[in-house]
Amino acid sequence: MTALRLSSAVAVVGTGTMGQGIAQVALVAGHPVRLYDAAPGRARAAADAIGARLDRLVEKGRLTAGDRAAAGARLTPADDLSELAGCGLVIEAVLERLDVKQQLFRQLEDIVAEDCLLATNTSSLSVTAIAGALREPGRFVGLHFFNPAPLLPLVEVVSGFATEERSATRAYATAKAWGKTPVRSADTPGFIVNRVARPFYAEALRLYEERVADPATIDAVLRECGGFTMGPFELTDLIGQDVNEAVTRSVWESFFQDPKFTPSLAQRRLVESQRLGRKSGRGWYAYGDDVPRPQPHTAEPADAPRSVTLHGDLFPAEALVGLIQKADIEIRHAQGAPSHPGGIELPSGAWLALTDGSGMAAAVEPTIHFDLALDYGAATRIALSPSSRVDEKGLREAIGLFQALGKKVSVIGSAPGMIVARTVWMLVDFALDAVGRGVADAEDVDTAMRLGVNYPLGPVEWGRRLTAYRVAESLETLHEEYPTGRYAPSQALRRQAVREEHS
Repeated sequence: MTALRLSSAVAVVGTGTMGQGIAQVALVAGHPVRLYDAAPGRARAAADAIGARLDRLVEKGRLTAGDRAAAGARLTPADDLSELAGCGLVIEAVLERLDVKQQLFRQLEDIVAEDCLLATNTSSLSVTAIAGALREPGRFVGLHFFNPAPLLPLVEVVSGFATEERSATRAYATAKAWGKTPVRSADTPGFIVNRVARPFYAEALRLYEERVADPATIDAVLRECGGFTMGPFELTDLIGQDVNEAVTRSVWESFFQDPKFTPSLAQRRLVESQRLGRKSGRGWYAYGDDVPRPQPHTAEPADAPRSVTLHGDLFPAEALVGLIQKADIEIRHAQGAPSHPGGIELPSGAWLALTDGSGMAAAVEPTIHFDLALDYGAATRIALSPSSRVDEKGLREAIGLFQALGKKVSVIGSAPGMIVARTVWMLVDFALDAVGRGVADAEDVDTAMRLGVNYPLGPVEWGRRLTAYRVAESLETLHEEYPTGRYAPSQALRRQAVREEHS
């Protein structure tokens, strides 16, 4: 099935921010576009706004004056739904209410031709449920653009329970022809991105609720150690706390209150207090011209040890060995059978190890866990979590060691799995669970997470690098620390771990 012909008109119903953005995408791609909004005069105002944005593209040299004039001639506001009769595709971007969308598409079904593709841009409602009101639900599909639609490349093409393959294929081909990067998704709560991304927010909120670290420190560690573009607190302030919390609650309720998707009470309180983020002037952070930004906790300078003793393998943190050598710190290798699964012994006797999901309260040795990094060479910050048996000398040695490697150090409270590792393990688990349940294939999941929320690495690929076996083992340990079901590895992760073990 090929993409919609450029001669076919595209209608956009609903002329808010998303509707205007989608209309602009179709218009620039070369289609005639018709705008409709139930509020009188709003479609014409939206057409003027789109025209103004096209003018700015001409000023920036991204669109020629001739293409701008041609696009303007193809854009038509509609005063009545009946004017959409000749369209080959209708995309809805109206209020996120099931009854409103169902009523709209029932009306459209009586207006458009039988071969007209009907699409919803919903981000939170079931595509299947919306299509359930139609006589012919096979031509109905989800086309979930990301805001701002003209700039962000990702489009989730969502097949409802009754969506015909030819409809999904045509929608996919059309989005691709528009210069977008489409991914295929089954109709599941949150689709790909909003389903798989939940742990990125949830684990940070839980760490905050447990008083492990403050928002600025958690954000900094995920950015500077985990490689994420933004931390979850600053990102939810940008999205809007009410919007992010509503998506979390919707997904949780749609999954029948599965503990893996449990919302945060701290975020609920933030919303109730109307601290909604940037748009209200205050969320996790305060905003304004003269408002200072809270700084992450960063340890004071400390002396690095002259030598350390390496026990076993550091596995995902193996790159630290070369970094320590470059810092002219002597590495001694423990003799005989390893007494530990892998770690660094400091001169004070403190044990430095990559977090494995275990808590520090029961540690019988003076142990300091360090967090997972996307790239230990490129990371500019590392988090450390010492057990109660670690004395000041041992902690200062650990801080000094990482500072000698060019890292800022944030010392956090006791936290099984710490910050980056815990977040990444859960993202891997959610991604593999989505693949295992047929929501999308692994490539589409990784593409969606890289383009939709700008992750530095797709979670499926991250799982391959860490190995499913280690991720599953770490989550099992976390599950023992928090026996609620939240951290129990999915069956898909367990199966992948078994396959790796026997390959």
